[in-house]
Amino acid sequence: MATRVFSRSKITTLASIVLQNLTKTPSKDFSFLAVRPKTPLLDNYFTVPKSLGLRQYHDGRPRGALWRGKKLIGKEALFVIMGLKRLKDDEEKLQTFIKTHALRLLKMDMVAVLIELERQEETILAVKIFEVIRTQDWYQPDVFLYKDLIIALARSRKMDEAMQMWESMRNENLFPDSQTYTEVIRGFLRDGSPADAMNIYEDMIKSPDPPAELPFRILLKGLLPHPLLRNKVKKDFEELFPEKHAYDPPEEIFGRL
Repeated sequence: MATRVFSRSKITTLASIVLQNLTKTPSKDFSFLAVRPKTPLLDNYFTVPKSLGLRQYHDGRPRGALWRGKKLIGKEALFVIMGLKRLKDDEEKLQTFIKTHALRLLKMDMVAVLIELERQEETILAVKIFEVIRTQDWYQPDVFLYKDLIIALARSRKMDEAMQMWESMRNENLFPDSQTYTEVIRGFLRDGSPADAMNIYEDMIKSPDPPAELPFRILLKGLLPHPLLRNKVKKDFEELFPEKHAYDPPEEIFGRL
């Protein structure tokens, strides 16, 4: 017990001596106690301005387009998408499901279902949902809805359905843009239908919007086995784009054009 009391008194005495010396003259020996300046690099790394409204931690949610895409699709829309895909081989059950569930969707959910079906290349189901959209009171002719659907059908090599949507679009006094012309022309050339591609080309020339260069390039490449049609397109291309050059392949490959 005496030893403990002695040691405590010894520590107290030593502490009082150190405090007295510090209050009189600061010693350089205790410079390690001074606050070090902050490193700008570390400050910028760990500190996020509150004005940006950003979290300073990872909350476990997926980042990027995956999260944004799923966030735009509600639970009812996801249910309808899964139901349509499950019943797509049974036309009777599919129509019943559309009447009982798809027709009950709100405007944004219905459009989200259409866009998601196009993204998943379920183009026939997308056409059915688009027909449902056209029956709604809030529907107004929209060239972008037609454009996305026609491009999706053309890329899926469903040109008959694409042309049906094309005719519906024209009946609503809507005109396709350059991208739509490009994808439809490419689809017909891919299917070996240069005559149909030329029909779309003639429609493009008569369009109120000036034609773009890309559809011409695709036609000039796809019509290599058809020199008469290609010469006509090449002549129009040189008149519309005099500063551009149309490439002609060597004669030993495709013959004299």
